[in-house]
Amino acid sequence: MSTARLNAYTAAPKAMQAMIALNDFVEGCGLEHSLLELVKMRASQINGCAYCLHMHSTDARKQGETEMRLYLLDAWRESSLYSERERAALAWTEALTRLSETRAPDEDYAAIARHFSAEEQVNLTVAINMINSWNRIAVGFRSQHPKH
Repeated sequence: MSTARLNAYTAAPKAMQAMIALNDFVEGCGLEHSLLELVKMRASQINGCAYCLHMHSTDARKQGETEMRLYLLDAWRESSLYSERERAALAWTEALTRLSETRAPDEDYAAIARHFSAEEQVNLTVAINMINSWNRIAVGFRSQHPKH
């Protein structure tokens, strides 16, 4: 376990207010909260963000997400527990989170285009960008999750 480096909220409150405003937009953008939590969890798994994994697994459970779907999220491609819409969102999440490796493949874009309207595609992409930003803040500054 590492030691916290700094508190971003006290070090740069205006920057963090902008992050919170983007977060508020994503939460109200019309995408299903269950889908958003899966996206947040998957990006946070890839980025190794314990703080965000703790937060979003807790939030997902409060919203009725099953333990099994959370346990199998890292292996979603091999599981039948996720809808085609969720699978498209998870593939897009992985593609954008690993952008330097994937270059956002055409097949992943085609999948979101089949299951999401143009506006939803943009909102999903903003949501993925948002969680990746939060992950980088939390991991970079070593934010500590609660011990429970």
